Amino acid sequence: MNESLPPRLSLLISELGVARDWARARTRPRSLVDTPVSDGAPVITLPGFLSGDMAMAQMRQSLRSAGYRARGWQLGANLGARADTLARIDARVRDVAAREGRKVHLVGWSLGGVMAREYAKTHPEMVASVVTMGSPFSGNPRANNAWRLYQIVARHPVDAPPIDRHPDPRPPVPTYALWSARDGVVAPASARGLPGESDAAIEVDCRHLSFAFSAEAIRAVIDCMQAADRR
Repeated sequence: MNESLPPRLSLLISELGVARDWARARTRPRSLVDTPVSDGAPVITLPGFLSGDMAMAQMRQSLRSAGYRARGWQLGANLGARADTLARIDARVRDVAAREGRKVHLVGWSLGGVMAREYAKTHPEMVASVVTMGSPFSGNPRANNAWRLYQIVARHPVDAPPIDRHPDPRPPVPTYALWSARDGVVAPASARGLPGESDAAIEVDCRHLSFAFSAEAIRAVIDCMQAADRR
């Protein structure tokens, strides 16, 4: 399989199983760890394309049960990059950091993870770690099955967003990339990245649309943030 190309059609069709995944996730215990693992470290979740804070509500509930103070980004639906996107993320991060008195972990799903990485490149002093989930941050920006829809909604080419892209390949903070071979939207190579683009690339077994509530993905996010806090 050529991972520089979008996932094959059969994988994209399999994303329709997200409704079943969500229904199963709703029946499991809210807490995915036996005891809290954090002392209240702040976390902001950044949603994927066309989704908002509600899409990651279950993840935040699980992170809170693990001891984190998890919040949404409060910027509405993610409709693509805008000229003021990074400035609005900065305002949200600084507000949370000021209230908590410490750096903030950023957990970004898909496009939200790309935005989290770009923000952390220019404001590393505000960020405790970046964890991306199925985020197309590496390689060909068309190696996914969403780029055409993205261009229609965002009204700019997927490879020419109206923000100043930082030239560094990775943020200067602990950075982790979750990816899945079952991803029907983003090519694994794009979400995994090249050596040196993250501290670690962690494979999880879930659909692209299930990252936000997959138990395996949430446990991996917790493990990444714990690793960052131990550094």
